Amino acid sequence: MSQELLINLSIVILLLPLFGFALLIFFGKKLPRQGDWLETMMISSALVLALIVLFQKLTLYHDATLMLNFTWVDFHNVPGIGPLKIVLGISVDNLAAIMMVVVTLISAIVHWFSIGYMHGDVRYSRYFAFLGFFSFSMLLIVLANNLLLLYVGWELVGISSYLLIGHWYEKKSASDAAIKAFIVNRIGDIGFFIGIMILFATFHTFGLEEIFDGIQGGRLPFGSEAWLTAAGVLIFCGAVGKSAQFPLHVWLPDAMEGPTPVSALIHAATMVAAGIYLVARTFPIMTADALTIIAYIGAITAFIAATIAIAQNDIKRVLAYSTVSQLGYMIMAFGVGAYTAGFFHLVTHAMFKAGLFLGSGSVIYAMHNALHHQQDHHTDAQDIRNMGGLRTKMPVTFWTFTIYALAISGVPLTSGFLSKDEILAGTLAFGGLTGHTVIPIIGFLVAGLTAFYMFRLVILTFMGDHKDAQRLEHIHESPKIMTVPLIVLAVLCFFIFYSFNPFGATSGWIARAVERPDSVVPASVAAAPTETFEEVLHDSHGTAMVLSLLLAGVGIFIAFATYYWKRINADRIAGSLSPIHNFLINKWYFDDVYNGIVVGGTLAWTRLMRWFDDTIIDGIVNGSGSITKVTSSVSGKFDSIVIDGLVNLTAYLSGFGGLILRKSQTGKVQTYIVFVVMSVMVFYFVFRLV
Repeated sequence: MSQELLINLSIVILLLPLFGFALLIFFGKKLPRQGDWLETMMISSALVLALIVLFQKLTLYHDATLMLNFTWVDFHNVPGIGPLKIVLGISVDNLAAIMMVVVTLISAIVHWFSIGYMHGDVRYSRYFAFLGFFSFSMLLIVLANNLLLLYVGWELVGISSYLLIGHWYEKKSASDAAIKAFIVNRIGDIGFFIGIMILFATFHTFGLEEIFDGIQGGRLPFGSEAWLTAAGVLIFCGAVGKSAQFPLHVWLPDAMEGPTPVSALIHAATMVAAGIYLVARTFPIMTADALTIIAYIGAITAFIAATIAIAQNDIKRVLAYSTVSQLGYMIMAFGVGAYTAGFFHLVTHAMFKAGLFLGSGSVIYAMHNALHHQQDHHTDAQDIRNMGGLRTKMPVTFWTFTIYALAISGVPLTSGFLSKDEILAGTLAFGGLTGHTVIPIIGFLVAGLTAFYMFRLVILTFMGDHKDAQRLEHIHESPKIMTVPLIVLAVLCFFIFYSFNPFGATSGWIARAVERPDSVVPASVAAAPTETFEEVLHDSHGTAMVLSLLLAGVGIFIAFATYYWKRINADRIAGSLSPIHNFLINKWYFDDVYNGIVVGGTLAWTRLMRWFDDTIIDGIVNGSGSITKVTSSVSGKFDSIVIDGLVNLTAYLSGFGGLILRKSQTGKVQTYIVFVVMSVMVFYFVFRLV
């Protein structure tokens, strides 16, 4: 297969979900089954083509980057810059080829699952249309070879998430969550845009390869590595928003108000994956300082989210904070220089996190049906404290959910073990070379916390006794249209699909396909030469594996001891540590702080501006109007009395004089002769006297 054909297939993959979106938006309600089959077939076809592109790319063109460019606009000679034109295009390298498969695979599975889950929804066709638009937007990010087109896809992902999170917009919590996600992401996107402009001001191009080559040639923004660091950190701000990193992580848990399949798509392959992919794609411009900042942001995020997940009781909210924590893991991996491990974890995480959300959707679906049968509209179908004992009623959901939990906990023979072990080895290497030992400490601690809260979720949801025996009788396994996708994702959580070595990811095909790009800034990775870092990373693998297994085992054991065997009283511990428990239940009070300071401060500022507008600005305007009114009144009086008075007086005097003179105007010649003679005599005597 030729390179040109692979590029054309990639364009078809990109446009298929967009084509389905357009058809469903205009004709969806007129199609059979409101067109759910149409968009599902579009994304499924895209998955098949993506698999073909990946296979051909890795076998025939492993080291090549397939590219298609076109000139969007040519400014010719610009004063002070010279020739300037904006070139857009797409490229397919190993990174993009793998990511296309991840996006289309998860999206296709979500489409199939949604046919059962969203059956009877009031906006059924529009839901599937927006799923297609979401997939198109993410694929545009994956294929873009320049920052401008990438930013377009970035913003399209933002509006897609807004539309899907707020799908049930008649519910205030859903509409509020959509607005919150949109606004919080705009904050990160401002930094992303400024970072793009810094690079464009220096290199006069948006092309990633041109920018990388320019930096490698010694050309830096404004001639300073500090500016390159600033550009890298600002671009990373986009990932902080999209991938819900501290301090912009607060939108993602609220996004659970959208349909559960949407949550699976957002958390596994589209929105939050976009931030991780951005860091991977722009990794060569990151300096040592920028990567250190990225590593700490990832570590802090992973720890905060893991501690919050421990105390949550909503099944989707636990998974949401789990996603935030795992995203922190990926960001931390890139920050410490474990590039391949970070991207590898993005791929494996997509499988088990999509499965976890779809599995939770299966549970919620069954709970809703049971509550509806009981006409119970007060019990929360998502609260794990209302569950238990579902293992016997929902065996497929239980076993697949357990496999996902094992994978995210890093248990051997699962995909999560391979990728998480590589990340932890990277943190050990980074800490040993740089002295930033707090990062590996956080990494291993979060590994134990992850195993604990995931098996707490499994035990409280599926094991033990159900909280209502009568309700349990009405709970049944979900239909096959929902369980088959769960089985597919569970199978993809085993190591064999990623590496023939169950205890090492470095021998896997992803590790071989996606090699860490050479750093273009001296000592930009782990403050040490690449060769040294790779050697220490390899030596740290065994230690990381032992420690991660030990901590994961401890976490799982404590979960069973607390919630299954009841050897530890969780309620008593929560009561004795109520300040800490309340702190975690309230999510470290981030929302309260933001509502009080950011939202409250914004509202206070708007009230101040309103007062300033009403009092000062309107006062000046109203005062000017009053002064103008008084001045016009005085002017009117002056005009009517003085000016008009003088005019009227002149007219009166003229009339009076005319009245007097009229008496002497007889019309007789004799009278006029007498007046003339008398006038001459008067003038004669006057002049004689003078």
